Amino acid sequence: MSRALAADGGAAAPSAIRTVGDSPLYRGATLALFLSGLGTSAAAPQITLFLVDELHVSLTTAGLYYLTSLTAPVAGYLIGARSDRTGRRLGFFRLCALTGFLGWSAMALSDQVWMPFVISTVVLAFSGAAGSQLFAAVHDDLRATASPVGDGVVSIVRMALTAGWIVGPVAGSLLATAAGPRAMFVATGVCTLAQIAPMGFAGTRLARPDLTNTAAPQPRTPAEHAGRSPGIRAMLPLLAFTGLYVLVYAGEPIKYGYLTIYMHDDMRLPTAVSGAVIGIQPFVELILMPVAVVVARRIGMMRLMVLAAAFGVGANLCFALTGSAAGMFAGQILMGGVWGVFAALGIIVAQRLLPEAVATASAVFMSSTALASALGGLTGSLGVGLLGLPHVFLAPALYGLVATAGIAVMSRSRHAVG
Repeated sequence: MSRALAADGGAAAPSAIRTVGDSPLYRGATLALFLSGLGTSAAAPQITLFLVDELHVSLTTAGLYYLTSLTAPVAGYLIGARSDRTGRRLGFFRLCALTGFLGWSAMALSDQVWMPFVISTVVLAFSGAAGSQLFAAVHDDLRATASPVGDGVVSIVRMALTAGWIVGPVAGSLLATAAGPRAMFVATGVCTLAQIAPMGFAGTRLARPDLTNTAAPQPRTPAEHAGRSPGIRAMLPLLAFTGLYVLVYAGEPIKYGYLTIYMHDDMRLPTAVSGAVIGIQPFVELILMPVAVVVARRIGMMRLMVLAAAFGVGANLCFALTGSAAGMFAGQILMGGVWGVFAALGIIVAQRLLPEAVATASAVFMSSTALASALGGLTGSLGVGLLGLPHVFLAPALYGLVATAGIAVMSRSRHAVG
């Protein structure tokens, strides 16, 4: 496609926005991921309250709920590996969306303490793989069409997930207040199932090898790779990158667990100010995501991620050491920079680190947030007792420093993604 454009005298390349709007697959994936983010983020802040207020468990027991997310990477890998063997991305996406609907509906009916824990561990673990299948489907189609704006398309699709996470917590809180948490869980299930609707009967095209460049080895398509799974050695770069991403992300559950408490109880900030502090990050993130794609084309994706991980170190140092409203805003703006880069480019890097099994790569990378939540929750629980507020934020700053160094090493290795 790029050769044809060049032959036409340098005709303007299609824009990513227009490409998304013209494609039923890309357009449907964008709407589906918005619904996914909306439903998931609506339920996430309400689960602990549901366990404590409705099922009357202790705060300690309620905190253990987040450990159920540790099964999500396993479920994601199983779905991703099967998808790579068969190439049936959207079939698995629809099954995962249906599983999510059943899981959240069962959560709404829970009347025993053990039920939410089992539902999350066994059922909802698989529903989380729906998004990774969409990203794999988009990747296949972009590669088949050799789109010159592929990175921009992926960024736009990923932005929809972020937009859902902006709207969801407010919508979930309002619905839970008006109708109760059980009704809110049902609504989350409906959002999860509704992901199927915008996809319609869309299909994907499998990529064909580039026959104009026979000297370069071509990654296998899912059809060519049928019946085979990538070995551990082939997955090592992906696993290393995902582990470093876990260290970057681990500060988020600590921040959401303790920053509001710190601003309210210790800093005595007005509610409007603390709300503005929390709310500024996702807006900065959403604005910076398309910028990150443009900058990455100039300096390379991993080099930009080194800078973004360093922003995370600076953000947590602001939380730990400044003790002022300005410091809290500065920290959140820096965090917006972190996620503007990682949200836009993380899934692209993961897929390029394992090009012969993009569904597996997508599932492993997207499941990393569950591991990070578990690590962050454990670190925050232990750290707040040992260090207190606000110095508990020194722990994620240290994690971020390790991640910055690790990504810098990867950016200089043969596994660097440009």
